[in-house]
Amino acid sequence: MSREELTIIDLFAGVGGLSLGFEMEGFKVLLANEYDPSIAEAYIRNRDNPNMIVADIKSLPVQETFGKYKGKVTVVVGGPPCQGYSQKGQRKSINDDRNFLFRYFVEVVRVVQPLYFVMENVPNLLTAEQGFFKNEIITLFENMGYIINADVLCAANYGVPQNRNRAFIIGKKGGKTPVSMPQKEATITTIWDAISDLNYLNSGEGSNVQDYINEPASEYQKKMRTGSTKLIGHVATNHSEVALTRMRMIPPKGGKEYLPPEQLTKSIYSGTWERMDADDISVTITTRFDTPASGKFMHPYLDRAITVREAARIQSFPDTFHFYGTKTSQMKQVGNAVPPLLAKAVAKAILNDMEMEMECNERS
Repeated sequence: MSREELTIIDLFAGVGGLSLGFEMEGFKVLLANEYDPSIAEAYIRNRDNPNMIVADIKSLPVQETFGKYKGKVTVVVGGPPCQGYSQKGQRKSINDDRNFLFRYFVEVVRVVQPLYFVMENVPNLLTAEQGFFKNEIITLFENMGYIINADVLCAANYGVPQNRNRAFIIGKKGGKTPVSMPQKEATITTIWDAISDLNYLNSGEGSNVQDYINEPASEYQKKMRTGSTKLIGHVATNHSEVALTRMRMIPPKGGKEYLPPEQLTKSIYSGTWERMDADDISVTITTRFDTPASGKFMHPYLDRAITVREAARIQSFPDTFHFYGTKTSQMKQVGNAVPPLLAKAVAKAILNDMEMEMECNERS
């Protein structure tokens, strides 16, 4: 199969982190689906041929929508929400009503019959109820003719400066051996490797479009800036004076241990009022990285939380990829995405498997 024939369908696409990673390896998106209009808009505006259906996945008739793609799809990818397995002490299954979206993913695979599929989810998917849910998924797909490999991958092992762990279930139609998970990279990219070239802003500073002031200082920064002529989405949160007072007390690599008792706040989030360590990887980027009260999202040196662009860099989105809509929507777009470089590594693993299958067929 030539690179021109590599295709994917992206379900639960979000802003398109999975799509982008596969596109980096030469895959073409035949179709994508996202129900949130503001997030779908960002997916569309970042692509020449987005092929996006903006609709609630539950409203789409599977056969009519996807049947025409049978035999034309290399990989179906997606991260369907699966809530039904997560309740402690209650053995749930894929037949739980809350897992309807997961069943939709299964049904698309059944109708389209791709050569491969990639399902991405929270790590608990593989361990909940002593692996009951994982085993149920594997059995379901094996009965459809797929051999499965499932594991938890950490984005930091694939060039992403972030401790983000996600479960990946990779299915392969036929064959004797499952797809091998991507090989880990030898080096780790740090937060400072990712963001040190971005314009230094104080609280409330910055504009959505601005010139780069600094030259790239790492290979990662050069990679992220390729093709970008303007710095987009780098605007600092305008913090309250109370928040600024707290941040000024916290030195590099420090946290709330530097705050006096009267400045401590109650928070359910770990890492509250703690600076990111410039020499380390980031914690998992969430959808509320604009406030130090939501986790370890304070800039390593400046008295503010990280910007959308800094979070995007830590998620491995290139600077040419722009985010649209309200700030809340943009944070959701970035925080919920699969890091593109992690998706790229998975796409590469599938390509490697395709090449090995071709070699085996040629020898036999």
